[in-house]
Amino acid sequence: MPDTPLDRTAQTDLAFLRSIVEGRGRPPITLAICYLAGGVLYGLQCLFHIGQMLGWVNWPGLASLIFVIAITVSFLAILVWAIRRDRREEATSGRGTLASRAMSAGLSGAGMANAAMVVIFAVGAMRDHDFAQWLYYPAVAFGLQSAAWYAAWNLRRKRWMLVTCIGHWITAAMLGLTVREPAIYLGICTFALFALFGYPGWIMYREARAPQPEER
Repeated sequence: MPDTPLDRTAQTDLAFLRSIVEGRGRPPITLAICYLAGGVLYGLQCLFHIGQMLGWVNWPGLASLIFVIAITVSFLAILVWAIRRDRREEATSGRGTLASRAMSAGLSGAGMANAAMVVIFAVGAMRDHDFAQWLYYPAVAFGLQSAAWYAAWNLRRKRWMLVTCIGHWITAAMLGLTVREPAIYLGICTFALFALFGYPGWIMYREARAPQPEER
């Protein structure tokens, strides 16, 4: 029995509502830029410190400090630009699907928890005069990211998200075990920043920039 126009309309409406909830929605560009810029910039900073450790970079102390500060200033400037752009696009095209918003909230929540961890580990390291305590912070940060990416994978079911989740988990464990081995620790951090922050950020950036499917 052929579908009537009413049946086709009902099926179309159902598909449209399902896309709103589950969605093929794009991630906010702020989130994409945060991961891409953070991974690349702080990955470069880690490479800089590796160069210092190997004797390839022999900058004066002030020059090294300026470089490190410039990395953070550059990241914050890019982030402010991305937030402003995101708000303009949100005003014209809406907030996106429920799945996209939930994924963004989970990853952003992990970032907020990371900010609290900075205070906890920094104060502990300064109080006890033990820099190694501070080095546990990145391990915890990668662990929180693993949990956030697992939630994202459950929402979107994209294989690269599961790979990213597992990568963060492994990185967290390896960093925790190598706190007293500076060269190995720094090498793990460098690779993880490029592979688990920069590359996922690039994937999300491409998705955010992709043409949005036409909506009814």
